[in-house]
Amino acid sequence: MPNSAVASPNELYDVLSSFDGALLSREERAHALDRFFALRSGREKPGRFWRVDLDSIAPDPGTVDATSASLQIDSHDSRVLVCDLATAARDHPQLLARAFATTGVDATKFGALARAFAGLGAFIYLRADVDCNDPITIAYAPPPGSAIFAHTIVLAEHGARATIVERIGGGEGAFFCGVSEVVTEERAQLLYAVVQHAGAGGRVISSRAMRPGRDAEVAWASAELGGDLAASDLSIAIEHPGARAEVTALFFPRAAEHVDVVSTVEHRAGEATSETLIKSAATDSGQARFLGNIRIAAHAQGSDARLRDDALLLSRNAHVDSVPALEIGANDVKAYHGATVGAIDEEQVFYVESRGIDRNAAERMIALGFFEPAIERFPTESLRSEIRRTLAEKLS
Repeated sequence: MPNSAVASPNELYDVLSSFDGALLSREERAHALDRFFALRSGREKPGRFWRVDLDSIAPDPGTVDATSASLQIDSHDSRVLVCDLATAARDHPQLLARAFATTGVDATKFGALARAFAGLGAFIYLRADVDCNDPITIAYAPPPGSAIFAHTIVLAEHGARATIVERIGGGEGAFFCGVSEVVTEERAQLLYAVVQHAGAGGRVISSRAMRPGRDAEVAWASAELGGDLAASDLSIAIEHPGARAEVTALFFPRAAEHVDVVSTVEHRAGEATSETLIKSAATDSGQARFLGNIRIAAHAQGSDARLRDDALLLSRNAHVDSVPALEIGANDVKAYHGATVGAIDEEQVFYVESRGIDRNAAERMIALGFFEPAIERFPTESLRSEIRRTLAEKLS
């Protein structure tokens, strides 16, 4: 399969010369690539049944695309600065520096890979107290068989409010390695939704991190709906009291698709809340894993953290692993996690059938309803309807 084998290090280092030095120097890029090859993914194969080894994945040097990948930015609010990454590096370097590479996301294996080839991407700057009514949309569409490395950087001043929707498409066999970094000041409110519809044979690996300010409200909402492989990290580091953080993810691998999601919420300051909700299903030979981490530091008294993960198995060969984890260093906190993995409840099927609906339609209705608590956290009715349609197609 394209882009599936470990590339020759020397060949990938040679590709770095084709990237503009305005954002990062050649030395900085080479150092990031060094870290990519040195680091482990943290997603070791749990057994022989596991088909994907993320530590063996690297882009084919011949597919790395520095010029022709598609980036579309859609914003209708003149009070918001939205531009491509190259323009931000040239015209707004001080603003960009306040968020770019400040969340630690580039310390991960694939975050380092994205940094090495950084160039394509968008910068969004929300001025103080601006309330952006319409969602800001960023869309990435790698050409078939190409490899692209996208960065979306968001800086929100105090009291700013906005919704950002990132769309990831891509032609057949494309490789997407992306980073999203969000930094907010106090009282900002930001919802960042990601909808991924990669094509057949596509591989999408994303690293996303948020650092909210005091009394800020931030949320990730991620829907992994395409590609043969989707691996994502969703992390929030709470460093100021009063923050409220929310993580939502839904995914539905079918056929031989594989989804690997890690969420991490770190309570480094007390008197803050977080809630994580994961809904997943798998059918055919679909395979998925969710690793959910909540970490509460010893000095983060008064933290309130909750995690809920539910997985639905719709065929004998489907497989979903759920691994929630709590690390609690403080003694005055509220912390909860729960996880379920199972088939459709026969009592629910019987109830729906008793209303004159045949079994296949009943199972379809129940499966779609299973995702609703997560779908409701996505912005706009049109986006929620799009997610419902895609899930319905996967069930057909």
